[in-house]
Amino acid sequence: MAARTTGFALLSSASVQEAHDFALIAQVATLKSRIPIVHFFDGFRTSHEVNKLEILSDEQIKSMIPDELIIAHRNRGLNPENPFIRGTAQNPDVYFQGRETVNTFYNNMSGIVEDVMNDFYVMTGRKYELFQYSGAADADRVIIVMGSGGETVDETVQALNATGEKTGVLLVRLYRPFSLEHFIKALPKSVKSIAILDRTKESGAAGEPMYQDVLSTLVDALQQKKITALPALIGGRYGLSSKEFTPAMVKAVFDELKKDKPKNGFTIGINDDVTHLSLSYDPNYKLDESEWRQGLFFGLGSDGTVGANKNTIKIIGENTPLYGQGYFVYDSKKSGARTVSHLRFGPKPIRAPYLIDFIACHQFNFTEKVEMLEFASMGATFLLNSPYSKEEVWSKLTGQVQRIIIEKKIKFYVIDATTVARDTGMNGRINTIMQTCYFAISGVLPREEAIKQIKKAIEKTYYKKGPKVIEQNFLAVDATLANMYEVNYPITVSAADHALLTVSNKAPDFVKNVTAVMMADHGDQLPVSMMPIDGTYPSGTTQWEKRNVSDRVAIWEPDLCIQCGNCAYVCPHSVIRAKFYHKDNLNKAPEGFKTAPINARGFPETKYSLQVYLEDCTGCNLCVEVCPVSDPNNRNIKAINLGEKEPIVEEEK
Repeated sequence: MAARTTGFALLSSASVQEAHDFALIAQVATLKSRIPIVHFFDGFRTSHEVNKLEILSDEQIKSMIPDELIIAHRNRGLNPENPFIRGTAQNPDVYFQGRETVNTFYNNMSGIVEDVMNDFYVMTGRKYELFQYSGAADADRVIIVMGSGGETVDETVQALNATGEKTGVLLVRLYRPFSLEHFIKALPKSVKSIAILDRTKESGAAGEPMYQDVLSTLVDALQQKKITALPALIGGRYGLSSKEFTPAMVKAVFDELKKDKPKNGFTIGINDDVTHLSLSYDPNYKLDESEWRQGLFFGLGSDGTVGANKNTIKIIGENTPLYGQGYFVYDSKKSGARTVSHLRFGPKPIRAPYLIDFIACHQFNFTEKVEMLEFASMGATFLLNSPYSKEEVWSKLTGQVQRIIIEKKIKFYVIDATTVARDTGMNGRINTIMQTCYFAISGVLPREEAIKQIKKAIEKTYYKKGPKVIEQNFLAVDATLANMYEVNYPITVSAADHALLTVSNKAPDFVKNVTAVMMADHGDQLPVSMMPIDGTYPSGTTQWEKRNVSDRVAIWEPDLCIQCGNCAYVCPHSVIRAKFYHKDNLNKAPEGFKTAPINARGFPETKYSLQVYLEDCTGCNLCVEVCPVSDPNNRNIKAINLGEKEPIVEEEK
């Protein structure tokens, strides 16, 4: 929206396929019109999605772009063989006149883009319009939207109309120039109320940008007698910063349009308890998911979960008639933080979220921190990476998790993927192991064919890493199924409920009431009143997080340490702290506290310690790599090593 006053044409694509297609349409249209085009799509929501699409061939691209347009464009460029001046300073006497010379080009732009879209339709069979309407021909309520949100609105419109409602969606594709003629032509004449959804906030304005464009266009059309009456208009905001936009929210907007006095300037998807602009919605409203499969994978940044799931989408898309979609959510902490992968498959292009029938948890401790099974459908499948055997894993789950598994009759599988990875030389990379489990359980592909395609994807993904890495991945895949087990669980809950305590009770109120909620993946439930008004947050809040994301942590060996401090220096999470102190301080030290004499002159009664904060360690192994010291009797043992956390966690606290 910040670019809308630049004079560039603005062309919006709403999906992965459209982003591919509109790249060509924009190129052809800009050459024909001589107006620069910003082709844009929703950052992250569309840019990071993996989907099945039809690729344009080089021959198709060439047939759409006439050579003479390219030559004319090049000839207009600055060239010393054809010298001229462009961009001169102008005085007030002529600047205004010169500025108006471009009007004809902008007047023709909409028609040019429409013609290019029609040519594209003839070539590919994919139909695009400047303003694309979908829904009931006699719709009385219409949502106008731009970008990926239009896909969700369209799916919801089809579901609502199937129950007898008269709704529609108008998807804006060419936002600048905004064509009155094409807009009025696309809008149903029966419409009585319209909601315009903007994915932006322009503080202080009379309305958001597209709301004002639609309002002025309809008023202009009324004055020109191109419409006989002005429909009721309301504007609203949604999806800022890629916030989730669901069919339930779409239905709430349509329900608002039914009211005699619908709320203008509303928000949807949040709880605004300050200015009370938000619309309430029923989160339990779902679309029919009978044709679809959806999986949810909770992983750890750098464990390869996201990469493996991208390969899964490609394998299924290329080897089955199913359409696939992958969408990935990352924590801002990047490496070592939680990742969530959404995978969807179905017989038609996927345009909205559906209920989840497969959930995979790649880190056992996530079961105590994230309510991941709340979205599971009845009879769904749950795959857990667990250090515990199939006989003891049930007793290690919280009461809440046991209850959901029993009530929803979930099929429960476990595998110790971390051990399999370690035994096959994969260290902490469990991605291909969990991927193999998914294919074996889901049956999307025959098991042998799935393993064949997984290995093919491994070769393609890791060929630059060398044959050793590829072979290690192959070994991990082959060892997977022998270590995966189905858990036969009782029909009663045997464990106590466990509060999702993500931070200490000693933490400040802001950390407990805001930060902890965000850490538990419930940030969407925080109301406006809980957020800082100017973006000011307290510092040092990471000391309360204690994420416990790794089962292998740094362990110090005092007898080998030369006290160089490399490990403390290189640790990216400040897990390792080096301290020297007077030996009298050890009188208050707990039993088993590790210490060593200071290795320097002038400190005769001084001791040295490395304190490792196990709950913050991500098991990245950087400290081990930079340690310059090895045990003379075993070169694999250094002064600091990665070891199992569980046996030492209590004594190290």
